[in-house]
Amino acid sequence: MHTRRDVLTAAAATAALAAWSPLAAYAQPQGHSPSPQGGPLPMNPPAKSGGRFRPPGRFGLGGVAIGTGFAPLSAGQSDEVMKTAWDAGVRYFDTSPWYGLGLSERRMGHFLAGQNRDDYVLSTKVGRLMTATKNVPKVMWKAPSPFEFRIDYTADGTRRSIEDSLQRMGLARFDIVFIHDLSPDHFGEKWVEHFDVAAKGAIPTLTRLREEGVIKGWGFGVNNVEPCLRALEVADPDVFLLATQYSVVHHEQALNQLFPKCAERGASIVVGAPFNSGFLAGRERYNYRDAVPPAIREKGARIAAIAKEHGTDLRTVALQFCLAPPVVSAVIPGASTGRQVIENALSVATRLPADLWAALKREKLIAENAPTPA
Repeated sequence: MHTRRDVLTAAAATAALAAWSPLAAYAQPQGHSPSPQGGPLPMNPPAKSGGRFRPPGRFGLGGVAIGTGFAPLSAGQSDEVMKTAWDAGVRYFDTSPWYGLGLSERRMGHFLAGQNRDDYVLSTKVGRLMTATKNVPKVMWKAPSPFEFRIDYTADGTRRSIEDSLQRMGLARFDIVFIHDLSPDHFGEKWVEHFDVAAKGAIPTLTRLREEGVIKGWGFGVNNVEPCLRALEVADPDVFLLATQYSVVHHEQALNQLFPKCAERGASIVVGAPFNSGFLAGRERYNYRDAVPPAIREKGARIAAIAKEHGTDLRTVALQFCLAPPVVSAVIPGASTGRQVIENALSVATRLPADLWAALKREKLIAENAPTPA
């Protein structure tokens, strides 16, 4: 069996993918094509009748990087990322109007328009409406589309957002819709006021669309635990996209407060930003900022050293840690190159020794009650 050390060069990664037949698991849930590591990409069990929707595949692709979240990306580079992910067996894709001010949706839609719509799961988000402008606002995106935006969590705004997204992507439907960024990190204490608007607008609208079969599930896509807990109190969400809050270096609040509540209600978690937006994959970046907190840097270094002792690397440990909890339905790292897609896919298909996780708990680097891979 190979370890992650075997695929750290571009040539090795390319050769690994060439030897790896695309997974047919989404079209044929009972079968998995083998990876070079000897294991398949992880899948969720077949859905129970009447159960909440979960993406069939537990490894997906997030759309922040395609939306130029960290660097300008050409249309050709975006197509390379999408094609590599598809060829590797990825069939869950997440995007948002916010990512690149519509750019991520357009680029994903361009590629997905050539695929059978029943062969993949797609999620997007609501909460911001785009309008064409000559004066693009200052945003985090490195090369955004020429749009300005306004916040809107009302019923009308939710319906318009979905319609606009379908137009941008050139597609007929979404599987999951997340209420986006309705959280303290974006609005401070006023997030509660926005939540009250959503409780009368976006939440009942998405619930109705689910009941009518227009979408399969809805939830919140946020970087904080609190809105998810509030949503479970007042509504009936299916799935949360929780970014930066459940990673190998930062996870106890989500683990102890949100995960038990989700398990009680049958809701699941899609883990976004499993590398804390790049740090755990070797980037000088943490939670969308260039500065890495010293304590996090030290913790990451200690985890990386233990990973190396066990023949693997920090990226692989990070992804597999996020996949371990039963309440997690998918993990969706982003990628700006095909090679990154390949390395992530190989990481989730690798088998890691149980004593690695025991060592991390013994050194108190992960919570004692944190689930670890079987």
